[in-house]
Amino acid sequence: MPAVLENSELSSENGGSTAPIAESCPVSNLSKSEARNDVLNRLRRAEGQIRGIQRMVEEGESCLKIGQQFSAVRKALDSTYLRMTVCFMEQELQARMKPDEAQQAGLEHMLKDMETLLARMG
Repeated sequence: MPAVLENSELSSENGGSTAPIAESCPVSNLSKSEARNDVLNRLRRAEGQIRGIQRMVEEGESCLKIGQQFSAVRKALDSTYLRMTVCFMEQELQARMKPDEAQQAGLEHMLKDMETLLARMG
């Protein structure tokens, strides 16, 4: 379980400020099985790509080809991180807001748009 800093500890952690930093907001895990499975499947694919890179290095492939594969793995991991973050945000917003059906639809739409916009930054 993550440590929660007391106010006295916060001043040294954030440059002397005594403003609370997530004091009562523990970090949770991905509780939805479909979100967890999606992230795990993406990680397994990236793991396979990394094994392929190892094989390429062992077999003496060109640095250009290996570099292209590094780039692909990096993009796959970035998109997995983004997906995990959006799933986490959705889960936490639902738990704290308890939206009705109309609000839930709007929340899902907004999170999909946010994921699309953030993906374009990478």
